[in-house]
Amino acid sequence: MTAEIVRLAPANAALLDRVAEDVFDEAIVPERLAAYLAEPGHLMFVALAGGEVVGQIAGVVHRHPDQAAELYIDNLGVAEAHRRQGIARRLMQALLDLGRELGCEEAWVATEPDNGPARNLYAAHAEVETVVMYAFDL
Repeated sequence: MTAEIVRLAPANAALLDRVAEDVFDEAIVPERLAAYLAEPGHLMFVALAGGEVVGQIAGVVHRHPDQAAELYIDNLGVAEAHRRQGIARRLMQALLDLGRELGCEEAWVATEPDNGPARNLYAAHAEVETVVMYAFDL
């Protein structure tokens, strides 16, 4: 069964009422979802198979006063049973295409060094850059 790729918006947020395991890192909190989808620069696509969300990708459009907009790819997940079927690639392409339509000239993503599947997917779309990241507890 081929998964359907759908852009998530407030009007169809109920699609997330039925999500396969391993698609998101944590349980969806309705108030957080509503706040996320209310922001025009927050983008999300889901992959549907048999009425169930089996994959998702989220991104954020960053706008700058001195540079072109850029797309930050924030999260990508596909249920274990649906991996290696091209769903992640199709989700990635949908998000990149929308970012381009919204005026983004560059997209970026980060992942852990030992996340081989993600690194292989991202390498098919981009070149690797070495950076140092700092995480602040707020």
